[in-house]
Amino acid sequence: MIEVWSWPTPNGHKVHIALEELGIPYKIIPINIGAGDQFKPEFLAITPNHRIPAIVDPDGPGGNKLTLFESAAILIYLSEKSGGRLMPKDPVGRYKCLEWLMFQMGGVGPMFGQYNHFAAYAVEKLPYAIERYTNEVKRLHRVLDHRLSEVPYLAGEEYSIADIATFPWVRSPERRGIDLAEYPGVKRWHDQI
Repeated sequence: MIEVWSWPTPNGHKVHIALEELGIPYKIIPINIGAGDQFKPEFLAITPNHRIPAIVDPDGPGGNKLTLFESAAILIYLSEKSGGRLMPKDPVGRYKCLEWLMFQMGGVGPMFGQYNHFAAYAVEKLPYAIERYTNEVKRLHRVLDHRLSEVPYLAGEEYSIADIATFPWVRSPERRGIDLAEYPGVKRWHDQI
């Protein structure tokens, strides 16, 4: 059974959703990031980056124990472990899936996270930072909307790990001052998922 060292955040939910979709047995080991659990030695033994999520698969490649951190790496691993499920089989679809997965990792996650920090959690409200990340969140919604106005899912015709990675960040748009009605492709996709 895979151990999922995680907490209910958008990054944590990616792995939770994928495991549920794939029907892979797992158990959650809560890492309360508000209490500093991510700095405990037992967690740092799995991930030197002290960020959730991380997994331990006692039945990894070759039947050996595998520890893995970084949500995109975990999603790719889980897809491959399940015979390539949640990843298009055709090469173009596979690369589109990876392209949009990396878009989430390099754009949506970090920029939405920075918005959340400066707009909701920062002790000192810095108008420049809030405006900068508000504009970037809107721009990223426009990019997603353009893609999702052309195809049903981020990888194209198939629901994939790219959708799973992005969805937890897009839900609760009101937290970012976003009205999904202004992004009909994203709204259709969000409501469908």
